[in-house]
Amino acid sequence: MTTFYDVPADILIPVLADHLEADSNIFRPDWAAFVKTGAHKERPPVQSNWWFLRSAAILRKVARMGPVGVNHLSQEFGGPKNRGSAPNRATAGSRHVIRTSLTQLEDAGFVTKRMNAAGTVTLGRVLTPAGQKLLNQVAHDVRKEAEAAYPGLDKY
Repeated sequence: MTTFYDVPADILIPVLADHLEADSNIFRPDWAAFVKTGAHKERPPVQSNWWFLRSAAILRKVARMGPVGVNHLSQEFGGPKNRGSAPNRATAGSRHVIRTSLTQLEDAGFVTKRMNAAGTVTLGRVLTPAGQKLLNQVAHDVRKEAEAAYPGLDKY
């Protein structure tokens, strides 16, 4: 069975975004048309489906790195901030975008919070079996396209 580890992200994420767009729990908030995705960006995204692409990327990162928190994910989606003549510095991505997307993914049943044994501290978000099933199903669907784009994948 093909897993999401076997398919490159550039092929997996757009198809996964289409699946998330069909889910009624994942929707683009009203403010998403005007917001930047981080302090290092100069303008908002120009793609019409950027919210679903970001949600798909967040779902894949939670699957790979979980349990993972909002702060770590914002560092993953950050980039270099242009400071003029001063050297660039790393800047985190928008935590509000990530937090809202994670909340929607939780409502859809794809991720959940992992708590410590006492149930008092959140350790981060992890993938649920439904999220694992969705990722692996999409990876299986795009496997042929991935093998055509990357010929070395057929031996795995």
